[in-house]
Amino acid sequence: MSAPTARFRFVQLEFAGRLGPDDGRYAVREAAGMPIDQVLVLATLGAPYAAGLLTGRRARSASAEPAAAPVPLTRATVVDSAELPDERAAQAWLAEQRAEPDVERQLATLNAALHAHRIAAADPLVRERALDEALAVRIGYGRGDQVAIGGYSEALELTRRQIAGRRRRALAPQERVVAILSGRQPALACEELALRARHDLAHGRGREALLGLAGAFDAALAELPGDASAPAIAERLDELRALRPAVAELATAALDEPPSAAALEAAERALARLEAALRARTVAVQHASGS
Repeated sequence: MSAPTARFRFVQLEFAGRLGPDDGRYAVREAAGMPIDQVLVLATLGAPYAAGLLTGRRARSASAEPAAAPVPLTRATVVDSAELPDERAAQAWLAEQRAEPDVERQLATLNAALHAHRIAAADPLVRERALDEALAVRIGYGRGDQVAIGGYSEALELTRRQIAGRRRRALAPQERVVAILSGRQPALACEELALRARHDLAHGRGREALLGLAGAFDAALAELPGDASAPAIAERLDELRALRPAVAELATAALDEPPSAAALEAAERALARLEAALRARTVAVQHASGS
């Protein structure tokens, strides 16, 4: 960043617990050799996890009413590198954000960092975060020396309604949780693979999405014909069989080069049809079981 008196825009998100990467400042570029686009500032606040753990070598008797263990808070500040020309421009920009807050690009930057940490640490349990998981979301501006440590000159804090999730909602999820845990309804591999493909598409990982989508189709066409719901979703199974060659072709092409916008659109359509088949399967199974 330039002079400490320059003004910069930021979005600040706070989440319970540690997200993964170490505290510090991370420069974000579109590609190597290009100018810095954003700076991600990560800081851990509050009690460390260890504060709630017992010391010593042996387990001890637990209290009948144990207190909740303290957990840290992670504050992620995503700062745009482009300077605001003056205070008037900063105030005008902030007024626009009051009417229509825009935090998606900054959340994507944080999630890109979490994906990078998952790969670098070889830890599959590190995951991206949704906006509605944030405990607080702030939009504002500040001098370079302020935003570099997560501070600011002025900011807005979004309401819970403004950061409410826009994630897809499953059909009667609680009933399925009970059915899966009780062993009455199996969780299919194609369901997990379809979720991973959707996740990769949503986070801009096209190649991974196409490869995963091919696996999801293969698993679906292996699992669903023998499922109890098969008679009720016969037409959807025929649709998936018809789509399978095109999905395989997309995946093969993705091995050679990053997928085009047209390929990603085709993958989105195919995944939507697979998701529709899985929803129909859930309805058919629940209807058959009387739940």
